[in-house]
Amino acid sequence: YYDKPYDEQGINRWLNWNMESYKKNGFGLWAIELKTTGKFIGDCGITYQNIDNEILPEVGYHLNKNYHRNGYAKEAGKAVLKWAFENTSFSKLYSYMTADNTPSYKTALSIGMKYLKEYDDDGVKHYVCMIEK
Repeated sequence: YYDKPYDEQGINRWLNWNMESYKKNGFGLWAIELKTTGKFIGDCGITYQNIDNEILPEVGYHLNKNYHRNGYAKEAGKAVLKWAFENTSFSKLYSYMTADNTPSYKTALSIGMKYLKEYDDDGVKHYVCMIEK
């Protein structure tokens, strides 16, 4: 659900942002790899995100669309929740997505999150899901 792939500058900005998250917070995004081949197919993890004007810990997942509908995002999301509740002080975790991003919404529900609310961000409707420890 990104508009387009990152160019080299965007990739470097994203890598620096993620490395800074690890330095500052001790967490960030992890690679999702196929167990059988080790092929990189996406990422999943925890980052702080501005969700309806609150900075909250968000479970995010990005998967190459060629690998959608195979349970990979669900498996990765569940692993992130388990890790976060065992290794951080978070009692709640969130996911948010544009309202038209049905796959992301369904993934959030499939890992045990519940719909919390919707909000508008510059004319774009977003859904927020949440899970408690």
